[in-house]
Amino acid sequence: MTPAYGTSRITINGLEEEWAVNYIAHFHLLSILNPALKAQPPDRDVRVLFSTCSSYIGASWNLNWTESRTCAGNKSYARSKLALMIFAVAFQKHLDSYDRPDKSPNNARAFIVDPGFSRTSGTRRWLSGGSLWGLLLYMLSWPLWWLILKSPEQGAQSYLFTAMDEEFVRGRGGKMIKECREVPILRTEVSDDKVAKQLWEFSEKQIEQLEKEGAVKRALAKKEQEAPQQNGSTSATSSGVTKENEQKPTAGSRRSRKAK
Repeated sequence: MTPAYGTSRITINGLEEEWAVNYIAHFHLLSILNPALKAQPPDRDVRVLFSTCSSYIGASWNLNWTESRTCAGNKSYARSKLALMIFAVAFQKHLDSYDRPDKSPNNARAFIVDPGFSRTSGTRRWLSGGSLWGLLLYMLSWPLWWLILKSPEQGAQSYLFTAMDEEFVRGRGGKMIKECREVPILRTEVSDDKVAKQLWEFSEKQIEQLEKEGAVKRALAKKEQEAPQQNGSTSATSSGVTKENEQKPTAGSRRSRKAK
């Protein structure tokens, strides 16, 4: 996702949207799929592709719970991409360290793919700053962008190359692919085991905290939903008792004597 400049949006779980969508969602999903990836047959070619962009180069790196909830717009976007790349390399090392029961080598590999600048809706929003004036300027300068930016089909070539090329069948994972070739990663944090461990532990604690908060919210919502039903049931019961008492003749009354 590419936000407007300086814009910060919060998800229903209380996380900044870029951090939640671009990183935490990937971390949580692969944590769930981890056992299945390790259990794949040895003759199966398994590749996990992580999408990034050059914004990771200028990202600020600070693991902070508050920032992951309030870090704004493009700053959060770059930070989430850097975190995703750190996790991708760490995840590859995690897969390689697994001792398979059949003693076969690990056949699941993780790759980082940068499609480059393409004429996509995300790039358009980034260039226009998410404003109408920016969009107007983008449209007026469209011939320039048409020459500079790749088409979506051209941007997809690096993904197709990484997903299908024979070079990666038995090759080493944890590589970064751009323009259909391996390129160096320009941030030392990506291959730093200490940074990766801190990020992994931070992410697990964050998900655990979010799950606890979510459970509390669901319990409160269920309680609020059941309250009107309980009140309605109590009122109906009270009304039924009152009506029954009204119809039942009282001893010594005219109605009771008449009934006899």
